Amino acid sequence: MANSSELGGSVGPSLQNYASAASAAKLASLALITAVSLLGNASLALLLLKDGALRKPPYYFLLDLCAADALRAAVCFPPVMASVGGGGGGGGASWPSGALGCKLAAFASVLFCFHVAFLLFCVSVTRYMAIAHHRFYYKRMNPCTCAAVICMAWTLSAAMAFPPVFDVGTYKFVREEDQCAFEHRHVKANDTLGFVLMLAAVVGATHVVYVKTLCFVHGHRKMKPAQLVPAISQNWTFHGPGATGQAAANWIAGFGRGPTPPTLVGIRQAQAHLGNRRLLVLDEFKMEKRIGKMFYMITLSFLLLWAPYISACYLRIFVRGAPVPQLYLTAAVWMSFAQAGANPIISLVFNKELRLRLRACLPCCVGAQTPTETYCVI
Repeated sequence: MANSSELGGSVGPSLQNYASAASAAKLASLALITAVSLLGNASLALLLLKDGALRKPPYYFLLDLCAADALRAAVCFPPVMASVGGGGGGGGASWPSGALGCKLAAFASVLFCFHVAFLLFCVSVTRYMAIAHHRFYYKRMNPCTCAAVICMAWTLSAAMAFPPVFDVGTYKFVREEDQCAFEHRHVKANDTLGFVLMLAAVVGATHVVYVKTLCFVHGHRKMKPAQLVPAISQNWTFHGPGATGQAAANWIAGFGRGPTPPTLVGIRQAQAHLGNRRLLVLDEFKMEKRIGKMFYMITLSFLLLWAPYISACYLRIFVRGAPVPQLYLTAAVWMSFAQAGANPIISLVFNKELRLRLRACLPCCVGAQTPTETYCVI
């Protein structure tokens, strides 16, 4: 009896120490994620608003992503930290804001998650249009169109997040996740399957669009053999696809009295170029590819960081009473939290233009730049 009592007394403090250490690790990591998300998204949003050269359609979408992630970090993460610090109890009574606050926090979490998914899908479509149909993209993509796309993404995400507020499904405090979220139960006992299927379908469709864009770029990189087309001559006035600059020189010199040679193929007139841009030049093509690569990496990070949690949700939906390890579930939830702070880092790493603009805005980097010397071209 003495040995068993001593064993029980030694196990109790060790479990308490383990729980305290786990809570401290959760609080520290979530505080770091919140700080990185708020600081990174606020800095990137300030850069996009301040620099006039970045006021372009793709960066309007990036600005909205920064706003959504910053709002998620400011609204959803502090109650989770309060729940972890308070010991997490059982049921809705452990949530620091009560039942109504629990529903509001869960609604905000689902709203921001689906908004990012819907907006990334819309961005993938615009990236394909910018590469494959640049003329249409240049004419139609303006600030009003971007605002309409962003409003549509917010409307769709709100439509996905509202039904559980009216008890279509359940928004409850999930003790194992330390957050208020959609309570994922078996498919016959809840309406949660439609939500996770919609999220998976949107992310999958986004990757399909990027694959289509990659196939288009790869298909148009193949060089075609040159085909020589003879010019048409009417009294030394050469014209047609095979005409060169010699045709205009011959006509000016007085050889032939035919009609004025038409506009030579391959030479843009200054008025037409300034008034109506039609061609996607090499520098613009590289810029569109660079922006597309940045947004695809943001989409890929969204998939990788949310995949463990979505997998756990599918397991609980299709397998009744499926045991999900607590360590795995905690790591999956915290990875989904980390997605709120990943976008600014990915944007700066994969977009050279953003790095140059940020370096130009920093006072410590302005004076460190190598002085340039003016050259005259003779």
